[in-house]
Amino acid sequence: MSQTALGRLTLSAVWLPCAVSFSLGFMQSTAAALEVHTNRIRIEYLAPNDAAYNPIYERLKDRHALERLQGIFSPLLLPFDLTLRTQDCGGVANGRYNRPVITVCYEYVNDFLKALPQETTPEDITPMDAAVGQFFYVFAHEMGHAVFDVFRVPIFGRAEDAADQFATYIMLQFGKDQARRLIGGAAYAYHVYVQNSRVTAPLAAFSDVHGAPAQRFFNLICLAYGANPTVFADVVDKGYLPKERARDCRGEYEQTAYAFEDLIEPHVDQTLKKQVLDQTWIPPEAPWRPPQTVK
Repeated sequence: MSQTALGRLTLSAVWLPCAVSFSLGFMQSTAAALEVHTNRIRIEYLAPNDAAYNPIYERLKDRHALERLQGIFSPLLLPFDLTLRTQDCGGVANGRYNRPVITVCYEYVNDFLKALPQETTPEDITPMDAAVGQFFYVFAHEMGHAVFDVFRVPIFGRAEDAADQFATYIMLQFGKDQARRLIGGAAYAYHVYVQNSRVTAPLAAFSDVHGAPAQRFFNLICLAYGANPTVFADVVDKGYLPKERARDCRGEYEQTAYAFEDLIEPHVDQTLKKQVLDQTWIPPEAPWRPPQTVK
């Protein structure tokens, strides 16, 4: 054997065990980093740059709004920490998910707070229900995007529709009283779009990745009615949901439930989930004091 070949053999004898050791160590550290756990939801209330949003910032903190959501989503078995954040978005009213952060802008919260009913509506939606339902719905919608991303959930259809279904399904799991309040509050977001029997909109409105507001409203209450036709009977009785659509709502709910149970439930700690669903998460009714007027 030549000295060159001997040198290569000697080098291989030294390098190969080191390479194997390094690879195993890297794989082990990566596996440890990806180990799934419950209670991996983090929260951040970022102080707004625009002082006009300080009342909303302070109200959300005082109400422990993100802490409630943190508890609700704690059963998810996540491979990394996921942060729920509220912040000033420079004038843009939006909610979004960018791994590993879900952000809801104070501008978005401000928009729905300004439109809250001043008293309980004929549909028994209180100002508190409208505020909590809409806040929960936007975070649950973005959580849907996060869950689809983290757990690589296949979506056959539009992601925004699937995220709406995810959010609605989550709200419907909290028992009939809380579910009724959450669904009613979330549906109130669309009240201005369904007051008239005829709607006129530019063609470009239908190019958006989100469904038209009226469609999102009907999809929301259809799933609710399909889940519990007794609790939500009035959405049909009062004409909010056409009877022709209502006939199919049970099937729509069962389709959503099947997808959730098959694709998402394996990533949920069932013991902790039961503890979460046994709790009351909606604040008790109290005289409503909206935050000070915001621009």
